[in-house]
Amino acid sequence: MTDLVVVSLEAWDQVWRRNQHLVARLLEDDPELRVLFVEPPADPLHDLATRRRPAGAHGPAPAGFGGRLLRFRSLKPLPRRLDPRADERLALAVRRAVERVNLHRPLLWINDPRAADLARSTGWPTLYDLTDDWLTADRPVRERERLRRGEEWLLANARAVVACSAELVRRKAPLRGTIDLIPNAVDVVSYRRARPRPADLPAAAAVYMGTLHRDRLDVDLCVATARAVVGRGSVVLVGPNALHADDTERLEAAGVSLLGARPRDEVIGYLQHADVLLVPHVVTPFTDSLDPIKLYEYAAVGRPVVSTAVAGFRDTTDPRVLVASASEFPGTVASMLPAKSRFPEGTDAPAPDWDDRAAAMRAVIDRMRRP
Repeated sequence: MTDLVVVSLEAWDQVWRRNQHLVARLLEDDPELRVLFVEPPADPLHDLATRRRPAGAHGPAPAGFGGRLLRFRSLKPLPRRLDPRADERLALAVRRAVERVNLHRPLLWINDPRAADLARSTGWPTLYDLTDDWLTADRPVRERERLRRGEEWLLANARAVVACSAELVRRKAPLRGTIDLIPNAVDVVSYRRARPRPADLPAAAAVYMGTLHRDRLDVDLCVATARAVVGRGSVVLVGPNALHADDTERLEAAGVSLLGARPRDEVIGYLQHADVLLVPHVVTPFTDSLDPIKLYEYAAVGRPVVSTAVAGFRDTTDPRVLVASASEFPGTVASMLPAKSRFPEGTDAPAPDWDDRAAAMRAVIDRMRRP
């Protein structure tokens, strides 16, 4: 396998997402493979404006696998409206990082459609991995236009395109033709190995696991659910908090426990010991494009689930999943607290494993390498 440059929508951190699971398995399977994992650029002005601690840039730094995995984050000192050449500068920074670590004509794996300039300027064989329909997300007009231009170029010019959901394939196929469907999955063995109960998990807990973001999370529904379960248990949100400060304050005032991000191995304990697992997502064209990783993680631990009618959960035949309207959701969760069953009950159902998804991605990459 050739070397890879992976341009990600998230940092390589303690919270593992799709591309980390896939990249890790590719590295395990090929001892000659090297990967430069390109994180979103540091944006100190945006961090200050949103009351977050500013992140810094860093050069290629080892992140595991005997130095074969390197992380890189460039710097975006000014907003694009003040620096029209920002994307050009970011692409140049990645090219210099590649030269610094002696990757030779790597394959480019793009999650972020805004990285189309990098593919266009280098000519590196490109894989576009569609994980979200960003054109339907709530974004400023200027940002949406940049996303549209980048995605149209990638759909027309990438050597291969894969998507995590059948809905994404359906939406994007008219602009591309062939798109390989590679859904998400779960590390089945890890999620079915018993873990200790986390010390900060309340005695009776309705748990949501995932990044807290308005693109997905229905904050009003979380507040209503927290109020409905008073005296029965607590609503617990586990994951990175990307909400505005006002939303965070509303949740905390309603009694929601916001525990923040947890390392990938620790999150399993929160899921196994939950009384009920929650999917309080908004239902929008954006969320309808998703293949939620939590669909597979929740299934693997066998706990009961209450979800709004979002993609994946509304279509499952898993009898442990209850789909509720926004008006029914809080009462349904309250009626299930405390739980009448405990892990590992319900963990005998089949679940797709990341090993199988990595094999499918490897087949696409191998196909790209052929003349």
